[in-house]
Amino acid sequence: MANTSASRRFMKLAGMTASIATKTISNSIKNINADEEKKLQARSQLYSEIGLKIAETLGEMKGAVMKVGQIASQYKDIFPPEVQTAIAKLQRQAPSMPFAQIKAQVEKELGKPINELFQFFDTEPFAAASIGQVHKAILKDGQAVVVKVQYPGVDQACESDLKQVKLALRLMGVLKIDRKLQDEIFQEIQESLYTELNYEIEAQNLQVFRIFHAELDNKIIIPQVYPEYSSRRVLTLSQETGDSIETASTWSQDKRNELGRRLFQAMGQEIFYLKRFHCDPHPGNFAFREDGSVLIYDYGGVKTLNTDIVNTYKQLIHAARQQNVAAIEEQLRALHVRTSKGQLPQDWYLAWVEILMRPVTTNYDFAANSSHHDGVALVKESLKYWECFQPSPETLMVNRTVSGHYWNLISLKVHDNLSDLFESIVPPTS
Repeated sequence: MANTSASRRFMKLAGMTASIATKTISNSIKNINADEEKKLQARSQLYSEIGLKIAETLGEMKGAVMKVGQIASQYKDIFPPEVQTAIAKLQRQAPSMPFAQIKAQVEKELGKPINELFQFFDTEPFAAASIGQVHKAILKDGQAVVVKVQYPGVDQACESDLKQVKLALRLMGVLKIDRKLQDEIFQEIQESLYTELNYEIEAQNLQVFRIFHAELDNKIIIPQVYPEYSSRRVLTLSQETGDSIETASTWSQDKRNELGRRLFQAMGQEIFYLKRFHCDPHPGNFAFREDGSVLIYDYGGVKTLNTDIVNTYKQLIHAARQQNVAAIEEQLRALHVRTSKGQLPQDWYLAWVEILMRPVTTNYDFAANSSHHDGVALVKESLKYWECFQPSPETLMVNRTVSGHYWNLISLKVHDNLSDLFESIVPPTS
């Protein structure tokens, strides 16, 4: 049965790959004599069709392959915009699994009948994702918990699924980066997938981050792990409740600012001091309380940074504060973001520095979102410098996390000056 399922999955992915190849060749033949503008239009249409084909195929496939697509879609810097738009849908698709299979998985992993382990176990999931789903339950001692259960067999399919998706995405220049960098990025995707599939690693992450934040701020709430009710494929946590970001956005300005500052500070402290950070800033992974507490869920996605990379980020920030363009370029090269191609005007760099630093150095109204609007305008001018930069494995998850929390602060409608927090996290050089 497992072999049949694997064969079906392989055939679906192979069909997707063949379809992409056919579309690409057809597009090249049709437009061989077209002028440059028509070629650009045709390429944009091709990328849209490729993106839709990827999203359609992966969206039909539960488990590892869908998760691979979701993780790949998070690395949006490596895709053309048309492909980004289509595969972004994968973030929202998550069919649930029948309870009988979930019950069997829990009993197999924990070694006892479910009614001996729990006083109550809700048969309906309150959250479902690509590799597992989450159920509310009550332990025998009355403790309310949530139980995260991985779908049976999902981990066994990962390696072959990743290879097939990699092949499909690589075809005919769909990815905008060279082969060596593609391999490095897919290695990171593979490691990320492995971590998310191993709930024992997530349990360790939860314990580390709970201790770290408890020392700094008792209003960062992270669920407690119940090891005796957890395994590699089942994770039982204390049930921590709070309001959604949409609800929190209706609270007073002072309360929203307090929450925004706490969220920003937690992110900065994780990156620059712990050197390990929660790298899935999706709003659903956070909840809020009116006492100013921020709840953080899902530590399956954690990125560890080495000391050299953290120091390079610090030097980059110092260079940006000093508007030292030569030093900015030096640090971007150290992060493997700046290529050896082309020369860039100083004024162009300084325009980007002002836009990117504005939210953390001025009294900034996130709801007005001026940095984003000015950045969109500057992107048009920046297209001619496209080949001067490339995505880097060292920066992808940091960029994703920082930009994700920028949008979370927009959702909270924060209007505050975060410069004091920014300087406490990354102090200016003397």
